[in-house]
Amino acid sequence: MARIVMKFGGTSVANLERIYNVARHVKREVDAGHEVAVVVSAMSGKTNELVGWVESMPKVAGSNAPFYDAREYDAVVASGEQVTSGLLAIALQSMNINARSWQGWQIPIKTDNAHGAARILDIDGADIIRRMGEGQVAVIAGFQGLGPDNRMATLGRGGSDTSAVAIAAAVKADRCDIYTDVDGVYTTDPRIEPKARRLKKIAFEEMLEMASLGAKVLQVRSVELAMVHKVRTFVRSSFEDPDAPGMGDLLNPPGTLICDEDEIVEQEVVTGIAYAKDEAQISLRRLADRPGVSAAIFGPLAEAHINVDMIVQNISEDGSKTDMTFTVPSGDVDKALKVLSDNKEKVGYDVVQSESGLVKVSVIGIGMRSHAGVAASAFRALAEKGINIKAITTSEIKISILIDGPYAELAVRTLHSVYGLDKS
Repeated sequence: MARIVMKFGGTSVANLERIYNVARHVKREVDAGHEVAVVVSAMSGKTNELVGWVESMPKVAGSNAPFYDAREYDAVVASGEQVTSGLLAIALQSMNINARSWQGWQIPIKTDNAHGAARILDIDGADIIRRMGEGQVAVIAGFQGLGPDNRMATLGRGGSDTSAVAIAAAVKADRCDIYTDVDGVYTTDPRIEPKARRLKKIAFEEMLEMASLGAKVLQVRSVELAMVHKVRTFVRSSFEDPDAPGMGDLLNPPGTLICDEDEIVEQEVVTGIAYAKDEAQISLRRLADRPGVSAAIFGPLAEAHINVDMIVQNISEDGSKTDMTFTVPSGDVDKALKVLSDNKEKVGYDVVQSESGLVKVSVIGIGMRSHAGVAASAFRALAEKGINIKAITTSEIKISILIDGPYAELAVRTLHSVYGLDKS
């Protein structure tokens, strides 16, 4: 017998038939004798609809400014998960399974006060553990918690993944299964490279890089929590037949296991290729090369909540001037340019240049720590395809390369092949 947390995303609970299918997945684990808790997202498209209502209400009320209270935003958008959790509990009860729905505040899942993007501070899993021990299935609304102001707080888009991993850590689960519309984590996006392979295992560090660099399988924060608390996490498909062979395998169910690297016996040099579209590059020319310049640039950008990624600095021969280039999401370019313009006198640059429509392609693998020449292979392969590199950043287990947007798919396929990821 094991203790399992199962999480089902929006496409998995998109309608009543799919919720019934989810109930069959849960029943399989209950019938096997496991203690089970379930975390659910809102039905597919429901959160977008609720957000649209919140954003439209001030306009309907005649307000010129699209202002709304973030606490009321949370009260509205958190209702999607409440509906799903209740419906799944009803489906399970119809199968004669002892099930009860829970909202975030009932457990409680305690968060900070950042409404709309709250972070989990603490979960008291004692009552859930007691009820699981009595054979009850807890069906928990993901994405939501209770802030210090005693108000509902939501965790940001994709927050149900984080809810599931945090609850798994709180109840000391043996496994956290993230059910989605894909059957695991692939070496790259199969829509771009048909030869992409599903990985049986991937290390926490690799998955964290994959998630933060463009892979959409899991929310970044959920991977961080899984890594910190060593929560063995499986990415699985909810669209497979719940009673298909192997689906009830406790140790090796179909999907991809995200785990500590010690569990991965044969480590590949490169595990996967990720990409992120809609990147933009901003360059500040002829900056004074003096202490405090970087802080004058990136401090105001951080205060404006603009996420800066790749940073490259060039120094002139006499050491008096420097150029600073960095990337931001394309949607933040105008905001970033205004911040820089407002701080021009303090920063002291001559001219600012920007370019949108770029793509960041990343090579990821914990095996890179002990192998030389990985970067050189990437640069050589891209050069042979005529792809120009605009910026490069590296870490122990990743290389990120900034290129022009039209070359994104060619670069992904080229790098996938050059590292042998298309071979089984």
